[in-house]
Amino acid sequence: MTPFEALYYIGYSLKKYHALKNQKRLPCRVISIGNITVGGTGKTPATIVIAEEAKKRGFIPTILTRGYKGKTKGPYLVSKGDGPLLSEKEAGDEPMLMAERLKGVPVVKGKNRYEAGIFAIENLKSQISNLKFQVLFILDDGFQHWDLFRDKDILLIDSTNPFGNRRLIPLGPLREPLSAISRADIIVITRTDNSVRSHPPQAESGVKGLIEEIRQHNTRAPIFSAEHRPSKFITATGGALPLEWAKGKGFFGFSGIGNPESFKKSLLSAGVDLRGFKSYRDHYRYNSEDIEKIIKSAEKSDANWIVTTEKDIMRLKGLNIPVNLIALSIEFTVGEGFYNEVFDF
Repeated sequence: MTPFEALYYIGYSLKKYHALKNQKRLPCRVISIGNITVGGTGKTPATIVIAEEAKKRGFIPTILTRGYKGKTKGPYLVSKGDGPLLSEKEAGDEPMLMAERLKGVPVVKGKNRYEAGIFAIENLKSQISNLKFQVLFILDDGFQHWDLFRDKDILLIDSTNPFGNRRLIPLGPLREPLSAISRADIIVITRTDNSVRSHPPQAESGVKGLIEEIRQHNTRAPIFSAEHRPSKFITATGGALPLEWAKGKGFFGFSGIGNPESFKKSLLSAGVDLRGFKSYRDHYRYNSEDIEKIIKSAEKSDANWIVTTEKDIMRLKGLNIPVNLIALSIEFTVGEGFYNEVFDF
């Protein structure tokens, strides 16, 4: 461990110790979805489908999210389950996406997830009626949120780049040492579809090796494989187009997410003729000048369509979006038995 990593680790350890010492409980079940690396492992699509499945199984789910980059500190209601109540700048791109995609599932933003949960209980009394048995709080990006007790921790690990250079922040992507994998109750290896497409001969052995490494730190948690499959295109006005629509068209792509390479691979797997691509930093805040540059880049690439992620579309709201800009919608699909493990309380 380098001196820079040691400094980070000291701060991390003190924060964790203090949080666990003062940990609080909500009067209902809580599950957490998170990772041990910075960047994207597919948490938002996973949170969405888990919330949808919770509803099907008779739970009353409410999502508690930090709302990274959102200006409001919270706790605030992003949605009561019938659409966004805040702007993307106030809520953040991920809470806004969840608020738009999920019907009948409240989304509450708050850095302190315990306070956000109490706020939800007090402000959603008509929807939250049976605290003991039915209400389920889902912590989005909550693996390191030790302040709040949870019944289950779901850990996502990206198969295409599990742990980067295996260094702690700031020299690598690790939020925690790999030993933290031991805390997970359920582990999901994500983007196994991208791994197979990128390295077909090595994919199976690569995932097998990853599982063996995970087992060095956690022998009890069930491990599942998940894919992030392209499902459809979303127009700037909210309409839907099938994947087949892209055939014969040229596209220029861009994104400001934690794993742009994964998005590029998803575009190619959807049959997109990708003629150019630009990456921005994660959660990048676009302006009108950026849009003009993207349009010009698309023209230079001889692309008559521009494609981005659903998260990026959230951050483009309020700008003059060109009519030929669309988003690729990604669906999280996971191995059989996963949901039985998640909802087995």
